[in-house]
Amino acid sequence: MSQQNSKSASIASNTRECLWILIFFGIVFLICRPSFMVKLRKNKQWEAREYISSLNKGQQAYFAKKSVFSTYVKALGIGIKIETKNYNYSILTTKTATFNYGVSKQKDLTSYVGGVFVIPATQVNSNASKNKITTTSILCEADSPGTIKPAEPTYQNGKLVCGTGTIEVTKKSH
Repeated sequence: MSQQNSKSASIASNTRECLWILIFFGIVFLICRPSFMVKLRKNKQWEAREYISSLNKGQQAYFAKKSVFSTYVKALGIGIKIETKNYNYSILTTKTATFNYGVSKQKDLTSYVGGVFVIPATQVNSNASKNKITTTSILCEADSPGTIKPAEPTYQNGKLVCGTGTIEVTKKSH
């Protein structure tokens, strides 16, 4: 066998090996792809969870300083953009509560809403002055993906409750 034929046979053998390796990894990718996609989606949703959590904390700090909630994300001074590739962020404020939204821009991502409520301090600390107030917060996740603004949580009879179509992620008192 000539040296040229030997090189050609070696190249053909290497090509077949590479082809089998590509087929193997292609099959592994197809099998693992659904769980990979779920993890990727969860990572994108992590952004919204962190942003809404930060907005809740920012609102609690803002209220502690000024006795009102902020109506603007920028005024909280926490460096959060009101729009990213995957979410739009906004605030709705009343005298006794503020709602921080992370509404998905993608049909396969879940939206979030946070609520911060003014409450009597005695509900957090029984030794607190009867006239003192504090805040408490909740983070809720829509129970299905989509681009619709989730329902606001409520504070009734001393309890924080996520709105219809959402589930609780966390609660915190300040």
